[in-house]
Amino acid sequence: MTRPSDITAADGFPAARPAAEGRPEARWESDPAAPDARDLDPRSGLPGIETGRTPAESHPSAGTLVARGITKTYRGRRVVDSVDVAVRRGEAVGLLGPNGAGKTTCFYMITGLVPVDGGRIELDGHDITAVPMYRRARLGIGYLPQEASIFRGLSVEDNIRAVLEMVEPSKPERERQLTALLEEFRIAHLRKQPSTALSGGERRRCEIARALASRPTFMLLDEPFAGVDPIAVADIQELVRHLTRRGIGVLITDHNVRETLGLIDRAYIMHAGAVLTHGRPQDIVKDADVRRIYLGEQFTY
Repeated sequence: MTRPSDITAADGFPAARPAAEGRPEARWESDPAAPDARDLDPRSGLPGIETGRTPAESHPSAGTLVARGITKTYRGRRVVDSVDVAVRRGEAVGLLGPNGAGKTTCFYMITGLVPVDGGRIELDGHDITAVPMYRRARLGIGYLPQEASIFRGLSVEDNIRAVLEMVEPSKPERERQLTALLEEFRIAHLRKQPSTALSGGERRRCEIARALASRPTFMLLDEPFAGVDPIAVADIQELVRHLTRRGIGVLITDHNVRETLGLIDRAYIMHAGAVLTHGRPQDIVKDADVRRIYLGEQFTY
């Protein structure tokens, strides 16, 4: 099984993108609630990945979203126990495991939906553990819930425009970005359509385009394959690959393990509140404990 120290850019994993790309560091400069740079620990490593620091990066954790030793206890029962997860810009990572493993709680702690009892959540090396969800969004963490999140009373273009109006002061530039997103996600022909008239796949495209209007560096996808027709699975997989090609880091949690393994670079497998193992999909599926506890002996990949 792959060890954390074994995973490098030379193994085919994308190198962390320079912080100057898309100016994500400007978010820290402009947000008065952003964590202080003194929270950074340059000596710390990343759980599950080895950073390939480039001269353009000011810190070895630049371009990363990291959970370090996070824990959660409900009614005296520890449902997440010292879990480490790391995602780098430009890669897709799965957070998987059987029901009751703690993966959903872990995922929600990273998004900010559930408070952390212990450990840290870090973005580009900054401690954001206590930062509320809406401020995490300003700092570059996008979240797409399992349930439909489209603004039902708005047209397709107005769904996206509503977000652009919060991040882009120039109206001509907003309209340029709106058209670019509509074309990028192949929904330009639907721009005047009411959002309630969209198919499931079209709705997902609109939601992702709207999420990208806020210029995230990371996207957290909750059950993207839930309730999706088989014919739309490949479309969603391509959408995720499109995000990583854009340099966006993607963290996915989903019960559809085969579909998820088919598009991610790495996976963390959780069991009984802890990380059982992590590594590349082709290694994960060969792990005897993973097959016994989660995949089953008949699983094919």
